[in-house]
Amino acid sequence: MNTKIHLVATLAAMLGLLAACGERPPIEVQQVGYRGTGMEQNVNPRLREKLIAVNQIGGVQPPADASGPLAKDVYQNVQVLSDLSVGEFTRVMLSMTEWVAPEGQKNCTYCHNAENYADESLYQYQVARSMLRMTRDINTNWQSHVKETGVTCHTCHRGGPVPQYVWFTDPGKGRENAFIGTRAGQNSAVTGLGITTIGHSTLPYDPYSPFLLGDLDIRINGPTALPTGNNKSTKQAEWTYALMVHMANSLGVNCTYCHNSRAWADWDQSTPQRTVAWYGIRMARGLNNQYLVPLTEVFPANRKGPLGDVAKINCQTCHQGVYKPYFGESMAKAYPELQGVKAPPVDPNAAPADATSAPAGTSTPAATPAAAPAAEAKPKDGSKMAQRGGPTTVAAVFDR
Repeated sequence: MNTKIHLVATLAAMLGLLAACGERPPIEVQQVGYRGTGMEQNVNPRLREKLIAVNQIGGVQPPADASGPLAKDVYQNVQVLSDLSVGEFTRVMLSMTEWVAPEGQKNCTYCHNAENYADESLYQYQVARSMLRMTRDINTNWQSHVKETGVTCHTCHRGGPVPQYVWFTDPGKGRENAFIGTRAGQNSAVTGLGITTIGHSTLPYDPYSPFLLGDLDIRINGPTALPTGNNKSTKQAEWTYALMVHMANSLGVNCTYCHNSRAWADWDQSTPQRTVAWYGIRMARGLNNQYLVPLTEVFPANRKGPLGDVAKINCQTCHQGVYKPYFGESMAKAYPELQGVKAPPVDPNAAPADATSAPAGTSTPAATPAAAPAAEAKPKDGSKMAQRGGPTTVAAVFDR
């Protein structure tokens, strides 16, 4: 009898242990690096099917006529899309209604005063203007991260007024500023904002404030085997790990999607995706500070966090559980209106440009791009991995 009880108890314990793993087999495994190094990606096919279902591009409006008068010459108070024709401008407005207006209000009045469309009294109007600037900025100046895929409002909003995945500064549970026994922002499954987003771990639950709003060092590895001058602590390492767990969860990948399992810190042996992520961290930080934080006084109280800060972006805001938003399918290519400021149309009746502005036999020198700040050690091409026939990545120190 006792043997049966012990057997049942053992089986129950084993089932409980398996249930705690969260995902049942089978799991698909894909090798992404050299044999025997653990360079692989694990994919749950059942979760993948769910992600495919929610990562579908929404309806795309038919292309608009780029000819005709400009919107700024027909409508009042057009400040961002002033380079678009009336047709293109109307197309973007109709698309935004589908992308960001809530159900039951899929019309212009979510952002506009129906009696005066140029009126800026609604906060949605002012926010939308800033977000249009941000979208064009991403598509024009952050191709180091978004490449040719680009973004639209739908990339984050997915049909709702507020993206599903945003973050606020977490006030914690009251022990963060204690004289003794402070939790240092960790060891709490439930935080001031609900369930922790850091993989239900005991790691710090707000790695976003120091790294995606502030500019604190992410790197904690020293350049030598012995601690010669590296003063980074275990507690600092936990904040870095929290950010890394967030990135892995946001993209639905393992650590080896960016890092080489045998040398985590070595850029020469990392995958190309690590370079893209390097720029993505800076993009998220820059967008938060340039576009979202300045809207603090614009948003009403019900759109702010418990500490009065506005919603901000992190990796999950766009990626939503997959390595590329929409699994890499581009929605932005169908919207050239959001790619950046368009060049004005050429007037066929205009006089030819003055050909005598430069002396004969000379050419006008090309503009020299501004050099990157010395403190911004950007990744470089040409790694040892590339020289060995592996993918080209970077050969730089991950100093931020």
